[in-house]
Amino acid sequence: MTADRPLLGILLMIGFCAVAPMGDSIAKLLGETVPLIQLLAVRFAAQVVFLFPIIWWSGTRLAMSPRAMRLTVLRTILQIIGIGAMFLSLRYLPLADAVAIAFVMPFIMLALGKFFLGEAVGPRRLTACTVGFAGTLLVVQPSFATVGAPAFLPLLVAVTFAAYMLVTRQIAREADPLALQAVSGLFATVGLAVLLLANVGLDLPALKLVRPDLREALLLIGAGFLGTFAHLLMTWSLRFAPSTTVAPIQYLEIPFATAIGWLVFRDLPNGLAAIGIAITMAAGLYIVFRERAQSKPLPAQV
Repeated sequence: MTADRPLLGILLMIGFCAVAPMGDSIAKLLGETVPLIQLLAVRFAAQVVFLFPIIWWSGTRLAMSPRAMRLTVLRTILQIIGIGAMFLSLRYLPLADAVAIAFVMPFIMLALGKFFLGEAVGPRRLTACTVGFAGTLLVVQPSFATVGAPAFLPLLVAVTFAAYMLVTRQIAREADPLALQAVSGLFATVGLAVLLLANVGLDLPALKLVRPDLREALLLIGAGFLGTFAHLLMTWSLRFAPSTTVAPIQYLEIPFATAIGWLVFRDLPNGLAAIGIAITMAAGLYIVFRERAQSKPLPAQV
């Protein structure tokens, strides 16, 4: 067992919040010149290249039960869809808007937990979910007016990653997090490579391969490294601090995404979207702190 080191866990989660939008910003830069499936294939191939040496060095076992392996395949498919929808949304939306809309995920997970898993969810948290959804719609509205249906892509990201997290819960006790990420990366890389090879005779635009120039090649490698490193930072943060400690920190990803979006693309949320982002963050943080209060043991009776 790793001893709790809350400050280190918090610092690692802050690192995740800074690094993840950097990877997304590179994906946005590449969106106009590199086809989506190729971008995803390189992203997951980088995950394999970076993680398997760590697995080998640490001696982590990759073996899984048949049940865990089946769930890992499902988890990988959900991860491909979620990351793919995020990358695609960034072709149309400002970085901060896309990230903020995707933060509806905690509300979706809470609703799924109540209505499909029978988890106890009180009226206060359900009210916070409703308020959070309303805030998210305020972010969607100006984007929808500008780009149309693609404004809803981050909602697909949220739904997909909510299901991804629920599947991950089912195998979290059976599989090492690093091994799970490495195996998922391998499955995704093989599956996407098969898709790209199958397109040789079909010549579908979405599945075509392009030869990147030096700048694009470096950006592709950077996107793969940053995406993998961000997930490692999140995994490591949860090794040193409980989720109730680091979960509120994750909302710093929204201001980081806003700052990076302005620095790289000169994009800032408009007034209505900014209000929606503030409402979404407030509702999400309320749920996090409410979960923490609910999980605290009752004081001993004297």
